Amino acid sequence: MSRFDTLFSRLREEGAFVPFLMLGDPSPEDSLEIVRALVAAGADALELGVPFSDPVADGPTIQAAHVRALAGGASLEGSLAQIRAIREEFPRLPLGMLVYGNVPFARGLDAFYREFAEAGADAILLPDVPVREGGPFIEAAERAGIDPVFIAPPQAAEAVLESVAAHSRGYIYAVSRDGVTGTEKQSRTVGLKEAVEHVARFGGAPILLGFGISRPEHVRAAMQAGAAGAITGSAITKIIERHCVPDESRPSRSEHGVPASRVGDRAALRAELEEYVREMKRATL
Repeated sequence: MSRFDTLFSRLREEGAFVPFLMLGDPSPEDSLEIVRALVAAGADALELGVPFSDPVADGPTIQAAHVRALAGGASLEGSLAQIRAIREEFPRLPLGMLVYGNVPFARGLDAFYREFAEAGADAILLPDVPVREGGPFIEAAERAGIDPVFIAPPQAAEAVLESVAAHSRGYIYAVSRDGVTGTEKQSRTVGLKEAVEHVARFGGAPILLGFGISRPEHVRAAMQAGAAGAITGSAITKIIERHCVPDESRPSRSEHGVPASRVGDRAALRAELEEYVREMKRATL
């Protein structure tokens, strides 16, 4: 069984709370400390983003996280090193990756999936690669032992949802509303049951709801709708952003004029993150 399979088998009486974190935001050292805080507070798994220059599926909050990480010198090799460090410290923690499609294209599909598997990743979602174009990615992922994950859009045709259910492993990422990621447009609390049932009737992997999940009531609504759990990204990223200060010791590598950053007060950030994650996790019970 994969780590995600094991997780969902264990959480029979509760849902999974899965925080999203951008690797390298605002620095590799800070990222690892943030991971420790999220896990200590009860995160069941993590979704980890690889910084990219054109994150079209993300709203302004997570776009800013991409930029901060890149300003600090984030790279694919650095992201793989961070995954290895997280896996070494947390050997049982399921790790899902969010990576834009240009990266596997540039790396070569087999090399890309093999490198992430060797680093310790369990699943990979390519948000700009729809399932209808996913054949080569699915094959390469399966050869490497990586779970391919696809997005189930809220108003997708039945054929699309059937294909998402057939080809996703580990979990299905069900989008709770139209648009891009972010708390700027919050998750619906009405119609979620229909959205989950629309995907679940085709079977497949457990369903995690994402996009606009920022408050405990959103998590409770996802659980009541029949989802296996919820993914939260922008709300956590905003907490991190509030604690960022310029890091004059590192030259910026940003093309957007954004200075390299670091966490100003790690203890304060950890306390705020842990309180938030504990509250969100309680909503899955």
